[in-house]
Amino acid sequence: MTQSLDMPAAAQGVGMSALTLIPDGIGAFARRAASARAATESLDLQYYIWKSDLTGQLLMREALAAADRGVPVRILVDAMYGLGRTFHLAALAGHPAIAVRRFNATRWRRWGQLGLALEVLLGNWRLNRRMHNKAWIADGRLVICGGRNIGDSYFDASGEMNFRDLDVELSGAPVADAATLFEAFWQDSLSRPVRPRRRFRALRRLRARLERLAMTAQAQTYLGHVRDRGGHCLAVPDREIRIIGDPPGKAHGLGDGCVAPTLRAMLAGTKREALLISPYFIPGEALLSRLIAMVQAGIRVSVITNSLAATDVMAAHAGYSHYRRRLILAGVELHELKHSSDRRASMFGSSSASLHTKAVVVDDRLVFIGSFNLDPRSANLNTEMGVLVNHAVLARLLRRQHAWLASGERSWRLAHHGGSLAWQDGRVSHTGSEPGATLTRRILTPILSLLPIESQL
Repeated sequence: MTQSLDMPAAAQGVGMSALTLIPDGIGAFARRAASARAATESLDLQYYIWKSDLTGQLLMREALAAADRGVPVRILVDAMYGLGRTFHLAALAGHPAIAVRRFNATRWRRWGQLGLALEVLLGNWRLNRRMHNKAWIADGRLVICGGRNIGDSYFDASGEMNFRDLDVELSGAPVADAATLFEAFWQDSLSRPVRPRRRFRALRRLRARLERLAMTAQAQTYLGHVRDRGGHCLAVPDREIRIIGDPPGKAHGLGDGCVAPTLRAMLAGTKREALLISPYFIPGEALLSRLIAMVQAGIRVSVITNSLAATDVMAAHAGYSHYRRRLILAGVELHELKHSSDRRASMFGSSSASLHTKAVVVDDRLVFIGSFNLDPRSANLNTEMGVLVNHAVLARLLRRQHAWLASGERSWRLAHHGGSLAWQDGRVSHTGSEPGATLTRRILTPILSLLPIESQL
């Protein structure tokens, strides 16, 4: 039995869209699965990463079920994560209603790991330019976009580490821009079709595997939540919403796209307060100067990013560490997410948490949520996308998310104390060394910070 993609009653009306913020992982999974079940015309899925773990395979199963109903399904993944024997998206391409493409892949990939080695040696410019977009589009009328890729750690299903992330589900006229952006990438010369070998056998084996998986207790935990999607729906005028995305030309090295300039303009127009959430925060001299100038003008600037203990990319933390002292001394509020065991972080036991949300809130009114990290890679190399919304209620919801993340229970507040950095949470204070980080991380990060790689981070 399929559900409907009709506009929620709260948002029905001329020129209105329905917008739902999705902070929890199981809700993010449920909304994707529900929209796939409700789709009748098309399902266009664009991701940087699509893992073949529990939730990754369950969402493959939903896409396959839609195709079995006759819904055309198109899946576009970045080629960097299209490798490995457990990557089953290639088998899906054996279905007559499913097309799969890899973005920015060379023909060398047909030779597997040898081909990847050749690509690293001879095509480094390709490896640097990735499609970082995340979009789940049903019938061209509903889009889910934000920070989440497809995989257990993005949907609170990992028993080791889960990402604190954020998505937006949007129904209404602005979704057409997301569909247009997907089409541009799908048709681009860097998108190469996947032609599976042993087409029918691979698809048959994948079907059997997915059905066995769906019967397990862990899978049923997730599938049982599909009907109860949760979330608070907001009615937002279409004119106050923009889906923004870098064109595929950015991956060809043609210009900086449009997301970075839009965010720069957003910050430049700040009057009172800017709240920034970014897992990898490497401002560079230009953004550093902008943030310092904002504070000097009496604007509150508060940033949340990962601590060394919580980050999943030590090199990114090494790049960020160059800017901390100057930010703090200038008066920027700097918070780092703690590495802690949080039993609510996983459906299957306790796990650590790492920040993956990418969001900006300006003056309690203007909000950006998307795939864009505040770092040189998102600004100059990767293609990115997100939703820009001018809405006071949504801004208040994001402000609460920011305050919740910045609380001493979850994050350290950085300060400058006696010539050293101090990490404080209202109860305890650490000075000098990064709290919770392993000795290996504390040794390697200063070494990484010496490398001339900031432009690649």
